[in-house]
Amino acid sequence: MHFTTEHRFPGAPEQVVALMVDPAFEAAVDLPDLSTPEVLEHVAPSPASAAGSLRLRYEYIGELDGLARRITAGRKLTLVQWVGFDTAAGPGRYSLEAEADPGRVHGAATITLTRDGAECVRRFDGDFVVKVPLMGGTIEKRLLPGILSRFDVEAEALADRLRAGGTGDAPARSRT
Repeated sequence: MHFTTEHRFPGAPEQVVALMVDPAFEAAVDLPDLSTPEVLEHVAPSPASAAGSLRLRYEYIGELDGLARRITAGRKLTLVQWVGFDTAAGPGRYSLEAEADPGRVHGAATITLTRDGAECVRRFDGDFVVKVPLMGGTIEKRLLPGILSRFDVEAEALADRLRAGGTGDAPARSRT
């Protein structure tokens, strides 16, 4: 299922990239129905290189509907998310996959960051796929809104951090 979503931030694209690949920031964002992430891999951007990436593992701790439970077959649902940027080479990339069965449940998107005056506009443009015979499209329609709402929560925390003048290691504002 194709998706697009857009967020505006009070800062430069470089600041947005720095936070999106900052494991301390991402771990402090309280995402609905997901555990605190485990950092699997981190490459920090540096002045010498505009490249940076972050791979995180989340456990889904919310309630699964009947169709989603059929996919997991009673196992824990763990998701691996990867975000990577090389601003010298072009747009960033995002991927999400079910750790136990990445060929069955996965998504990928291009992340475009555009300067608009003093703001940065972030746009995800991608696809989310659930490969289950006869039911995949229905499951995609049920799960994708939750994924997009988590992008919104992360964007709110990112904007709050930028408004506070922060990047780097300071904790993000968690949802209450």
